[in-house]
Amino acid sequence: MTPGGKNINIQNSVPEAWREFMTLALDQAERAAEIGEVPVGAVLIDDQGGILAADHNRSVTRHDPTAHAELLVIRAACLKLGNYRLPPCTLFVTLEPCSMCLGAMIWARLTRLVFGAFDPKCGCAGSVFNLAEEKSFNHTIEVTGGLMKEASINLLRTFFGSRRAKQLRLPEQPDIIRHHFE
Repeated sequence: MTPGGKNINIQNSVPEAWREFMTLALDQAERAAEIGEVPVGAVLIDDQGGILAADHNRSVTRHDPTAHAELLVIRAACLKLGNYRLPPCTLFVTLEPCSMCLGAMIWARLTRLVFGAFDPKCGCAGSVFNLAEEKSFNHTIEVTGGLMKEASINLLRTFFGSRRAKQLRLPEQPDIIRHHFE
C-alpha cells in the first residue's frame, strides 16, 4: 500500500538489474540538481534490458513545463525506435510521476513503471491517483514503487533545503546603508 492507501507493488526483493537502472536514474537526477532543475532522473529500457534513453528534468533550462525526465526519455526512445508505442518497455524514475507523465506512459503503452520516492502531492501512480491501473483507459501499466526511495528522497530534500536556505538569507545591503550603521 502507498502512503495514500492505494495498491502498488512495493518490493524489497527486485532483480539486481533494476537497482542498476535506478542508480542510473539517480545519476541523472544529480545532474538535474547541478543545473538548478528539480532532481528527477529517468531511464527507459527495452525488454532485453537495453537502455533506450536516459535524461533528467529540464523544464527550467528549456523554459518548457513539459520537459520532465519521463517525457524526455519517452520522446527520445520513440525517435530512436521510429514508433510512438513502446511496449514492452520499462521506465525507471526517481519520483512518482505526475498526471502528465503517466498519461504519456499510457499513450506510449509502456509495460512497467518503477519509481523511487512517492509523491504525496502530485503522484499519479498511486499516491494521489492511480492512473496506471485506471480501468476506463484501454491500457494499464504495472507499477512498482519505493525502489531505492531513500536515495531519491535525500536528493529532493537536499535540493529543496538548499533553495529554502537561499530564500531565507537577507539580501546584501548597499554600501551606503552598511556604512551608516557601522
